[in-house]
Amino acid sequence: MSQYRFIVTTITAAETFTAAETETLKPFFTNTDRPVFALRSLPETVKGALFARYSRSAKSLRRLFLDEFAGQLDRGAGVQATEVGVERADRLYARVFGEYGDDSVAQLGSAHVACEGASNVLTKVLEWGRLMAYLEQSTRYVPYTDRPNGKWKFHVPSEVGRSPLRDEFVRTLDAAFATYARWIPGMEAHFRAKYPKSPADSDGVYRSAIRAKALDTLRGLLPAATTSNVGLFGSGQAFEALLLRMSAHPLEEVRTCAQQMLTELRQVIPAFLARVDQPERGGRWIEYLAQSRKAFKDAAQPFAGDADPAPRGEVTLTEFDPDGEAKVVAAALYSVSSQPDDELLARVRRMNADERAQLLRAYVGVRSNRRHRPGRAFERTRYRFDVLADYGAFRDLQRHRLLTLEWQPLATRHGYVEPAAIGEAGAFGDFRDVMDRSAALHERLVAGGLGDVAPYAVAMAYRVRFYMDMNAREAMHVIELRTAPQGHPSYRRICQQMHRAIADVAGHRGIAAAMQFADHTAVELERLQAERNMERKRQAST
Repeated sequence: MSQYRFIVTTITAAETFTAAETETLKPFFTNTDRPVFALRSLPETVKGALFARYSRSAKSLRRLFLDEFAGQLDRGAGVQATEVGVERADRLYARVFGEYGDDSVAQLGSAHVACEGASNVLTKVLEWGRLMAYLEQSTRYVPYTDRPNGKWKFHVPSEVGRSPLRDEFVRTLDAAFATYARWIPGMEAHFRAKYPKSPADSDGVYRSAIRAKALDTLRGLLPAATTSNVGLFGSGQAFEALLLRMSAHPLEEVRTCAQQMLTELRQVIPAFLARVDQPERGGRWIEYLAQSRKAFKDAAQPFAGDADPAPRGEVTLTEFDPDGEAKVVAAALYSVSSQPDDELLARVRRMNADERAQLLRAYVGVRSNRRHRPGRAFERTRYRFDVLADYGAFRDLQRHRLLTLEWQPLATRHGYVEPAAIGEAGAFGDFRDVMDRSAALHERLVAGGLGDVAPYAVAMAYRVRFYMDMNAREAMHVIELRTAPQGHPSYRRICQQMHRAIADVAGHRGIAAAMQFADHTAVELERLQAERNMERKRQAST
């Protein structure tokens, strides 16, 4: 018998409607007679407007819809569901944004947008915002061997297209793609010889694992100009912030994409984006962003310097709180105590190490999998890591948005990462040739006054410097997810080093121990076990 008891309580009765009102409501609400319901078949702007009115009205939501938004249905059968209430919603948003300055109502409508053919430079700009969801085409599962219209999948920046370096840019990137495509069969053959198929594995499982390993190894040959497809989902407020930031960006590809997105978004959530290109609203904001970026870059030049950086390892823990573990225990006690924060911290500091460790273990509890994470007490302390990793690994780690991450311009000065399999398979010469040509093109673009677009030419094997600043709870999520055996070797290695630094450098051994799903094992065919698990699930479902 279950240890849980389910108690049924009476919820306040829902409002009743006439037969005619019920017929009007049915297409737009999941029910008309219960107190919990969902909205459907309505424009995002109308859904948001209904909730915005909710906060300033004593009426129920369905009554608000009938009284203030459904009137357009009276115009006749020609009115589509997607048109219902839009005019009313637009007027409401104009007043709320303009008169009240209440931007939060723009969180109440959302949209899905696809951006296809975006360079890997652009994708990093698209994926900057915290309050959005993203999915990006993978370089691990999708080989970049297609040539639509006879051209490899890379973006030629307009700035380069108007310069004398256009032909050299295209030739260099053509050669990189050709090398990448040419070596996929050879790299697969190398891994098949190195990791023979187990009789227990199906051909499909083995083939997928080998293909993923080959593409993982070769992706460093691809330039940052490589195009990808990105799906975005976010609120009107998040899209407004994204479009303003993109419109102020120095790269033409980014600004063009912003205009294209605005055109499409205005077909689904127009009211939320009315301010973006208004000269006195969004225009001033865009001008501020562009001017402040340029002004700071100029002011920082004498101090940022261009000297060779001091040598650093791949991961450096540059900032942490030596008292952080005690503060986490104090924060955990806060929710079960009546004492003030400072008194709890003083008490924890008087405890011995065993007492603190016991409390920390009890707070963490028994975790059955990595998705079982402790509460917000782990947000009381933080870690700042300076990372020097290949651009491919950076692309994966940059997607973690509940932390603070900033990166330096992608260049070639920090060298590149060369997987051991490149030499083992005999691809050493071709790999080095692509790296050398990438560096030469980058330098020519910089010398030609095209420094902002020079990163497009840089191969993903080159290293980029970035920092990741996160609290212990987010660190648990990042480290446990990115050290999983099926992960890419580059970011697995980085997150394994982060985990060791939390224990050994920060001395937060209790917090590190709580990250029990951090995996430090050496894995050869990273995707093999994951592919086996997927096949078992497929077989179980048939």
